[in-house]
Amino acid sequence: MVRGIRSAGVLMIATATLAACGGASGSTGAAGAAGSVAPPAAASTPPASSAAASPTPAGSRPDTVRRALAAMSVEEKVGQLFMPVLNGTSADSAAEGNQTSFGASTPAKVIAKYHLGGVILFPGNIKSVSQVVSLTNGMQKASKRVPLLIGTDQENGLVSRMSALVTDLPGASVVGATRNTGLAREAAKATGAELKALGVNLDFAPVADVNIDPKNPVIGKRAFGDDPSRVAQMVAASVKGFHDAGVAATAKHFPGHGDTRTDSHTGLPVIKHTRAQWASLDAPPFKAAIGADVDAIMSAHIVMPKLDPSGDPATLSKPILTGLLRDKLGFDGVVSTDALNMEGVRKKYNDGEVAVRAVLAGADLLLMPPSLPKAYGAVLAAVKSGRISQQRLDESVTRLLELRQKRGFLKAAPVASAAQAAKVLRSAEHRRLAARIERAAR
Repeated sequence: MVRGIRSAGVLMIATATLAACGGASGSTGAAGAAGSVAPPAAASTPPASSAAASPTPAGSRPDTVRRALAAMSVEEKVGQLFMPVLNGTSADSAAEGNQTSFGASTPAKVIAKYHLGGVILFPGNIKSVSQVVSLTNGMQKASKRVPLLIGTDQENGLVSRMSALVTDLPGASVVGATRNTGLAREAAKATGAELKALGVNLDFAPVADVNIDPKNPVIGKRAFGDDPSRVAQMVAASVKGFHDAGVAATAKHFPGHGDTRTDSHTGLPVIKHTRAQWASLDAPPFKAAIGADVDAIMSAHIVMPKLDPSGDPATLSKPILTGLLRDKLGFDGVVSTDALNMEGVRKKYNDGEVAVRAVLAGADLLLMPPSLPKAYGAVLAAVKSGRISQQRLDESVTRLLELRQKRGFLKAAPVASAAQAAKVLRSAEHRRLAARIERAAR
């Protein structure tokens, strides 16, 4: 994520960063081969060359999920994996940077061109309640195949993308200091209710890292604390609170970003925990999140040599994302990458190759690639060549569709109301909750 956080102002895709903290993206990595393939023009029906549905992943899937998957072309399926940040405050108005970055002038045109599965909002997208409601509703209208995932990083405290509009609830360290899981659940429910009122259906929260090193420059007060058991309890309560509000939750940053003094926005942290240390220190909050039916888990751009000796960050590690998270911990929801424009994931491979390797490792949602055209083109080319199998692609798209199904917006896009949002945001009830948490933490 980003450290800067409470300021507004225009954020361009080249400089915005996502979930681990904050910093501008750097130069493209050198290794790896992946060219840029332009996406096809948007169409209401799939191109004949790729309209046939690839094999549905094994297991009984809801009919609505299977029908939605079968209706998609390969190009549309690839687009579902991506969640960039777009420039502008209106879905249908041209904004500086979109044409250069995406080859389309408005957010709506970018969504249609790349068949995007989601968009993440940053302060540069935020002006007022009515404006954000109009923006999210307009972006939903631009998504013709399935409703968009519209996400943001509203952790509260240090990382609060929507701080210009929402209740100033305390951050995780303050909530953790209360030792009250009921308050943690209430805080997440209040946050979720305010996000949902604005048209946001996915929050990249809660932070599930255990802040083991007090000098950690990335996590710090964003964590619920330094005790794995207490953090686990708070994480589970927060996930339930978001679900109470009807918003999807994301536990981050797997396999654990709490014991490092390196910022993954500018470098590649190496955490030398043994498997036993990982199991006792880092894993409990993620296990608790899975037990609470968390919708998504975000990867960390960190190296844990005892979990994977390859030297690749966890975001690109199949032993970690598939072997550990899916096979050992049993997580069957969406695996999201942290922002792909962070330097921690760009040290070894070029930007297209990073996107491909993330999918091969087990990621389903690719956040903020530094070049969407290159990343989209590289993944599409990898699918067409067979490097990424049709089955592997379908597994990711299916999980993303199932997330929508669980949260009740697969069949129809949610429509936000400015009038209703005005009643929910910064309500007296939510302000009283913030004060209760502050008092309980003393």
